[in-house]
Order: sequence, then structure tokens, then C-alpha cells
Amino acid sequence: MDISHILVLLPAQQVSEEVECALAKLVPAKLSGRSSPKSIEGPNDSSLQLQFRNRLSLPLFTGGKVDGEHGSAIHIVLIDTITGHVVTSGPASCVKLDVIVLEGDFNNEDDDNWSEEDFDSHVVKEREGKRPLLAGDLQVTLKEGVGTLGELTFTDNSSWIRSRKFRLGLKVSSDCYKGMRIREAKTEAFTVKDHLYKKHYPPALNDEVWRLEKIGKDGSFHKRLNKAGVYTVEDVVRLVVRDPQRLRNILGSGMSNKMWDVLVEHAKTCVLSGKLYVYYPDGARNVGVVFNNIYELSGLITNDQYYSADSLSDSQKVYVDTLVKKAYENWMHVIEYDGKSLLNANQNMTLSTSQPLAAGGSHDYSISNSIDQQTCIRSLPVPVTTGQPSMDPAIAVGGILFQL
Repeated sequence: MDISHILVLLPAQQVSEEVECALAKLVPAKLSGRSSPKSIEGPNDSSLQLQFRNRLSLPLFTGGKVDGEHGSAIHIVLIDTITGHVVTSGPASCVKLDVIVLEGDFNNEDDDNWSEEDFDSHVVKEREGKRPLLAGDLQVTLKEGVGTLGELTFTDNSSWIRSRKFRLGLKVSSDCYKGMRIREAKTEAFTVKDHLYKKHYPPALNDEVWRLEKIGKDGSFHKRLNKAGVYTVEDVVRLVVRDPQRLRNILGSGMSNKMWDVLVEHAKTCVLSGKLYVYYPDGARNVGVVFNNIYELSGLITNDQYYSADSLSDSQKVYVDTLVKKAYENWMHVIEYDGKSLLNANQNMTLSTSQPLAAGGSHDYSISNSIDQQTCIRSLPVPVTTGQPSMDPAIAVGGILFQL
């Protein structure tokens, strides 16, 4: 074929992409600044390869959007495997692609030497009577060799197929391109779980424990916790506050330090309710320590006066800490707090002698400061030792005077 004759007939600036592709097939020359593919010996010898540029964000759940890592878009490229460069021109650079689902056990992770027939034989269709397995934008068109997947969701989990895993795949739409073979793309294998098993962010206090990270539904940790009477997220965070070592013992050696940190960090994001509890160390009930609903220290009550934990001085906190320890050791005597004393104390104070402080103050026992309930209380002065005379009225608590 006389190639020079073709070039004479067509103006150089109007050489079509179809001619460029045809020339690439006929001669091993460089066109448009890139190397042409190897001489073609068969349908599997093309140097053109589709690739996913980033990994998927896992785990995946039915009904949830399929994203790239960290919520990014999923990008795809057409690569010339000889040069390693993106194919930015020619008819292959603007082809339309089909997004399909593959068996998770299709091919090895590092092996891209498969035939088109082998690829097609591992395509997964929906179960009988079910909706199409993949919903959303099932086609994408390359532009200068680059494309971005649209919105995709799985309608079914992957538990019913042999490998119990899926892959996403890309292949050229059969009706839009008749050139040399473009090898298909595949993602890593992944599991799609039913959305009913999805973790909650943040978890609710009454959620079952398997809604927390690292606790799988019906898994060994889930069973261990239930056997020990730990059923909800609230049960878990209460143990984290009161007795973290007991919780670790329940979970056993199978939970590593890293897993433990992830579990606790997730549990710490729960939203607390306004429920309070109080422990009185004696029958007179003149002094009591107040806890929030996950049993972290909230404050101190003395003779109907409430003091937020973060308003106490260091010396006052020493005494309060002894009460907290005693409360944890005698938790059967901790009762739900009705808040009457707190309300009465507020009613007896004027705005000129009060300042707003959160009931859930910062403290060594604290997991979070997310209690919404706030109260206006009197700023707590520096404590006065019992050996010093004072003309001001005061409350003696644990050998320390709280001036009023």
C-alpha cells in the first residue's frame, strides 16, 4: 500500500484519527509523539491497556455510593504498556467503556495476561428475580485517554457467589470501536455487605455493639461481649470509662492495641443524652458526685449546690477523685439523678454571681464533652483550709472549705 500517496491526498492538518490508527497498524512508526504498538500477531498482543488509577474506598455496602479512597472520584486511563504513557490521541483515546462486575477470583492481582473471552466469562449478572447488580452510570467515555466513573451503587451483596467477592471491570463497548484490542481493566477484589450491617457514624447509644468498628456482626468479639452482658454501644463506653481493663479482658488477645484504639475512638464519637447519675457516700446525702449517662464525672453537689468538674481547684479535685473511685467500687448504690438539687441551686443564684458552665466538664475520666445540658453556677473560689478563720459562710467537704 502506498502510504505517501495517502498523505498527499489529505492535507496534513486534516489527517483523521482513523487514518492515524490505520497507519499505526501498518508501520512501526511514532505518531503524535508516542510509540506505536508492537506488530500485531494476534488479538491478545495489543499494547493498549485500560487501568483504574486509584483504589476503591472499602468496605462497600449495598445502596452506598462506590467511591475512590478517601471519597475521591474513581479515575481511569488508557495506557500504552510499551511506553507507560497515557494514550492521548487516536480513536482509542476517546472510546466508550462499559462498567461491569467481575467474579472476585478472576485472575491474579498482578497478572494482566488474560483473553477477552476469559474476561467475559467472569462477568457477574444479577441473581434471578433481583434488580441489575450494578446501578447508576454504567458507561464512561474517555477524553484524551482519561475518564472518571459516574455514580455507581451495588444492589446486592457478594455473599452468594463462589469467591464471595466482586471486582469492578471496564471493557470497550462493542458497538463503538473496531480497532486493535484494548485490554480490559479490573479493580482489586472486594466484599459488598448488606447495608443493614453498616457501621454508624456516629454510633447511637442504643446501637448494638457490632455497629462499632472492629466488632463484626455475629463475629467472635460480638459473641464475647454479649456473653459478658455487653449488648449496646452505651454498655461499651461505660466500660471504657469505669473499667477498660475488664473490657479488654472480655475481648481477649484477638484484639490488638491498634484495633482497640480504633474501637475506642469510634465509640468516643457517640452523642450523649442528658441523663445524670449521682453517688452519695453517706446517708445524709449532703455531698454527692454526679456522672453523665456513660458514667464519666460531671460535677459535685454539696448542700444543693452544684459545682462543675472543671470549676474545681486541684486540691478539691483530689477529694472528688476519691469519691469517684468509691462510687465505681460501689456502683450498685449509684442512682439516677432527677436534677432537682441542681435546679434548686440555680434558682437561688442571681445572674450577677453566676457564670455558664457545661454540666459535663473536662476531667481525667472524660471521654467527650458532648452533653447538651448546661447550667448557670457560681464560680468556685480557691479552697480555704479548715485551720484558717473565715467570716464568709462555707461548706466543709472532705476537710476543704468551699466558700459561698
